[in-house]
Amino acid sequence: MLQKSILFVLLTLIFSSQKPKSEGLKDIFSDSYHIGVALNSRQVDSSDPKVKSLIEKNFNSLSPENGLKWQLVHPELNRYDFEFGDKYVALGERLDSFIIGHCLVWDQQVPNWVFENEGKEMLDKEALLARMEDHIETVAGRYKGKIDGWDVVNEAFNEDGSFRESKWFNVAGKDFIKTAFRKAHEVDPDAELYYNDYNVWKASKRKGILDFAKEMVAEGIQVDAIGMQGHYQLDSPTLEEIEQGIIDIHEAGFKVMITELDVDVLPRPRRAEGADLNMNFANSDEYNPYKEGITPEAEAQLAARYTEIFGIYEKHKDKITRVTFWGLSDRTSWLNNFPVRGRTNYPLLFDRNLEPKNVVIEKVASVVK
Repeated sequence: MLQKSILFVLLTLIFSSQKPKSEGLKDIFSDSYHIGVALNSRQVDSSDPKVKSLIEKNFNSLSPENGLKWQLVHPELNRYDFEFGDKYVALGERLDSFIIGHCLVWDQQVPNWVFENEGKEMLDKEALLARMEDHIETVAGRYKGKIDGWDVVNEAFNEDGSFRESKWFNVAGKDFIKTAFRKAHEVDPDAELYYNDYNVWKASKRKGILDFAKEMVAEGIQVDAIGMQGHYQLDSPTLEEIEQGIIDIHEAGFKVMITELDVDVLPRPRRAEGADLNMNFANSDEYNPYKEGITPEAEAQLAARYTEIFGIYEKHKDKITRVTFWGLSDRTSWLNNFPVRGRTNYPLLFDRNLEPKNVVIEKVASVVK
């Protein structure tokens, strides 16, 4: 009996001294919203156990960074390339993730042939919309019942709330947006449908988006959520601006999704606000101060900023259904090349070696009630 008691005490000491398995991000926010990540082709098809473990442990929603955009999935008139899409969806199904399709219609990363006939002349409205519908039917149709929600149209508004004068708009007017949403619903009636844009924290831009989204709903067009891209900086936008965006979208009758979250810790040219890929600047030491590694002071600022942002998200978790980080780690973040090419940036919660930024994550986790 004494030996059994001693053995029990020893086992208790051994197991109590072991650290509990650390929680992933999806576990920390399991009672709040999905935690998502945007993946590139190498990550979707990775054989690296560290990459695979990082995705599986931390995220329960997946977004494709570029692989389902028109120029990659439909590069030529009569040719589609579904290699990425098939692997991406298979990964999401294996992980039982909430799978996002991004994006069906955008004015960037789309080939010129989309807007032209064989003689290089611009298509008329009817022909362009028909070409767009064929694309939606083929891409969304292939993944019907597998992709849970689509960013149907991406970045169609200017900062003042007016429509962006893209090739889509110049030929088809606002009907290109309505037609895209109608067709997406027709192809997959069970999928959620989203409008996605950057700088939705700006009141003027948000008003234009919401007024038009409500116009579509009044016409019987399905719009489930507004995606607020979260491309933030250390000092902009204000927390009040972020919060008001969430409130306004919710009060307009739509779900709120934070679709592309990251925090740029590097200084930017003053004109580079938002996520317009047409804007790019030359590199210089002024815009790339942490080439050899982020300083403790800058990382503390990053931790404080993320903590404040997630404090707002937690306050309004009844309105938010998903928060998606735009990239898996600092190493592959698009912010290494935007708005200044060739920088060394640190905008995410996992570093260039795929290690968690524990100081940042612990502070963020502290906001969960």
